[in-house]
Amino acid sequence: MNERNPWFTGQLLLALPGMGDRRFEQAVIAMVSHDDDGAMGIGVAKLLDGLTVGSVMDQLNIAHEDPLDVPVYFGGPVEPTRGFVLHSMDWAGADAVQVADRWMLSSSHDILRAIAEGRGPSQWLVALGYAGWEGGQLEDELVHHGWHVTSGSDALLFGEKPHKKWHRAFLDGGIDTRLLTITGGEA
Repeated sequence: MNERNPWFTGQLLLALPGMGDRRFEQAVIAMVSHDDDGAMGIGVAKLLDGLTVGSVMDQLNIAHEDPLDVPVYFGGPVEPTRGFVLHSMDWAGADAVQVADRWMLSSSHDILRAIAEGRGPSQWLVALGYAGWEGGQLEDELVHHGWHVTSGSDALLFGEKPHKKWHRAFLDGGIDTRLLTITGGEA
């Protein structure tokens, strides 16, 4: 890692108040890649209304006995119909990509079949779409106070209620969200 270019793969990216893009209001993004060529992350705090993992499996003709009323996340505005499963490292299919030493990312139907059959990873979430940045774009947004980076925890990522993840991620990092403001002061 070059000291001038901090890479945030395996970290959580938290939207700061007033960043100016409503799609990312109180967003928590699990960063799955970040290098000189750009960055990619999966949103893990906003749900897609009325969409469940079971209904996605039904659309894909993947048989499942459990109703799988687990909600599907808004992964981001890029390729909003493309599905991803962010999951623990205890399952690895042919297309699974390791994210740092923390998670795996899969996008094939194999992982959905494994989840349906009860042989998938112990922790997982399904998202449609992703957040993407061109080379240098994320770094520029960080300079202009659009995002905060934190390590977060797997308990937060996979266990916390979606609407509480943003506040909890800041709190776990020692920041009270009530003290965040969109205006600057004068010295």
